[in-house]
Amino acid sequence: MKGVLLSGGTGSRLRPITHTGPKQLVPVANKPVLEYAIEDLKEAGITEIGVILGNKGRDEIQELLGDGSEYGVKITYIIQGNPLGLAHAAGCARDFVGDDDFVMYLGDNILKSGVTSLVESFEAGDYGAGIALQEVDNPQAFGIADVDDEDNVTELIEKPDDPPTNLALIGMYVFSPAVFDAIDDLEPSWRGELEITDAIQDLLEDGHEIDSHVVTGWWKDTGKPEDILEANRLVLEDESLETAGTIETGAEVEGRVELHESATIKDGAVVRGPVSIDKNTTIGSGAYVGPYTSIGANSTLESVHIENSVVIGNSELTASGRIVDSLLGRNANVESAEELLPEGRRLVVGENSQLKL
Repeated sequence: MKGVLLSGGTGSRLRPITHTGPKQLVPVANKPVLEYAIEDLKEAGITEIGVILGNKGRDEIQELLGDGSEYGVKITYIIQGNPLGLAHAAGCARDFVGDDDFVMYLGDNILKSGVTSLVESFEAGDYGAGIALQEVDNPQAFGIADVDDEDNVTELIEKPDDPPTNLALIGMYVFSPAVFDAIDDLEPSWRGELEITDAIQDLLEDGHEIDSHVVTGWWKDTGKPEDILEANRLVLEDESLETAGTIETGAEVEGRVELHESATIKDGAVVRGPVSIDKNTTIGSGAYVGPYTSIGANSTLESVHIENSVVIGNSELTASGRIVDSLLGRNANVESAEELLPEGRRLVVGENSQLKL
């Protein structure tokens, strides 16, 4: 079985963070979202992976992943160009997939349980496709699966006004090569895209059984700033965090803290875990960090109070007062203005920005 990892979206909901880079490289707990998908595929025994690239961020993604050897996989890059729908992206992988079954994984998703169970469930039967489902509170916003009393999939509907169930397709699929013929027969939907739900529905109508696997544990689509922050919180809660860096005498550190060996928490700083602090970063005197906060590489914090936030890296934060629930792009510089206000701020700051608070 092969893997197809979709990395071609424009990231419009994450602007301004994605004005200068692809959404799949935004870090969660100081690791790009795309790496979680690579790890999940490898854990499921899938080491041949086709990465679908769009018009934006190609160079950055290829620079990060390389040939895949660093992750123990082999990566082939496939150019989609303009994002014309998930089914269009899957169709671009036809030559790469050949006659093999394949997992299709949306590169901006993070799934606690990985895809191993989904793959094993698909391989246990004779299916045209397998779909990962999860119960959601807002099924109108998703592709929805209707199932019978024995949990067999009977219909798939994209963003229905009147959903028959609350079982949402969450962006992980397994396909037989039969899906490519279904994709060839598709017409664009009202959104102007080739919908993967339509392709699966065509498989169903052609007599193929569709395996459904209800996912337990959390799942996050990291398409919006608040989703990045929530995913960061969930990962920090679950991950084992290793403190390898320097904690000076007089620093106050509590809870689980991931501290890179080249990072330092200085005398007078306070860090409350769970927190992740990346390489060459200094948490200076008077700074308060955490909980549920990730500070990227090559950053300096002095006097600032920051919690439940993600700082992507190469940043300097010296503003007095509280920064909460914030996503700060690379090379952000946040300092104090002459007049200080005591309330906390919520920020989404793009790359190369300078703020006085």
